[in-house]
Amino acid sequence: MMVVFEVYLARGKSAEDLLSAETRKETGAQIMSIEEAKAVGFSGLAPLEGVGEVRLIAVRRSDAPWVHRSLEGSDVVASFRVHDVE
Repeated sequence: MMVVFEVYLARGKSAEDLLSAETRKETGAQIMSIEEAKAVGFSGLAPLEGVGEVRLIAVRRSDAPWVHRSLEGSDVVASFRVHDVE
């Protein structure tokens, strides 16, 4: 199982700063745009309208708490939603 975080970036912030290099390396997190996610088979996610730039972060369920804490403390993130994927 995996978890997908639907992340809305704060105005003027870059997706490059969503997760540290260490977090990406240790969790194997995959950061994608909606278009990139669709290209690799993700479907069914309809982003909220008018709330800014969206990125999806896919991680193993066991690494989800680490990513969750990282997103909660980030000034790059305006808001996020969590989705379980089988």
